[in-house]
Amino acid sequence: MDKLLLKARAKINLALDVCRRLENGYHEVKMVMQTVDIYDELEFKKRNDPDIILSVNSRDYLGDLENNLIFRAAKLMRQRYGIQQGIEIKLKKNIPVAAGMAGGSTDAAAAMTAMNEMFGLGLTRQQLMDSALELGADIPFCILGGTALAEGIGEKLTPLPPPPEAYLLIVKPPIMVPTKWVYDRLHANELQSHPDIDGMVDALKQGDLNGIASRMENVMENVTEKAYPIITDIKKMMRGNGAVNAMMSGSGPSIFGIFLEESAARAAAVYIDQTLGTKGVKAQVNVTGFYN
Repeated sequence: MDKLLLKARAKINLALDVCRRLENGYHEVKMVMQTVDIYDELEFKKRNDPDIILSVNSRDYLGDLENNLIFRAAKLMRQRYGIQQGIEIKLKKNIPVAAGMAGGSTDAAAAMTAMNEMFGLGLTRQQLMDSALELGADIPFCILGGTALAEGIGEKLTPLPPPPEAYLLIVKPPIMVPTKWVYDRLHANELQSHPDIDGMVDALKQGDLNGIASRMENVMENVTEKAYPIITDIKKMMRGNGAVNAMMSGSGPSIFGIFLEESAARAAAVYIDQTLGTKGVKAQVNVTGFYN
């Protein structure tokens, strides 16, 4: 196989708890992760030389190539599995950048998956996930996809039943929130409340959308939402326009709302886009759904 096209889907967190800071600097987490139907598109082609060539439709996205997760994933696969040929990767970026939706991680997951298929490595999904962990804690989930309970630093994954069908409104305001900045300001031992993750898991097993929505909680909102009140404003607008509930994903700043009807989600999207626009705020607004 000399050429392959893949879709790399984003994720949201239906619930996110940070239990404690570990001695190695990582944090122990417990969260419910969910793939959504917003995706980047990647085209992979084999090369006759050993080079890794990466291009993207958004020039600002690439930055320092050596630190780009896609490049690092391809480089890891070549070195670890003795791949002699290089690869050319063209990325069409659709997932909002620095949004708490694992955009970079899912692209890296796609690169590892593509190289496993194209070069006939025969690695199992679990073997790919194990290799991916050293690049980032979200990448194993992006390889797994669907709905999962994530524990440890995010690498201990337990697949869960998908939530009932619903519509998602995802809004990414034009702010950048580095994950490290949030973790540095989140004092896990001092948190006053923690999400009911076990209750969320039970609600998923029972197919209870209201039970899922009522347990949505993200402890990182304690940091990001206080620093950026626009997140609170968008959540309120979503709930005021028919969302069953609304919450920030990951370390932010993206906010998602769950709607029972597509028409309500689209009407809320128009309202929020226009309301923010009157304040000179240009946000990225998407109506989508869960993907399993």
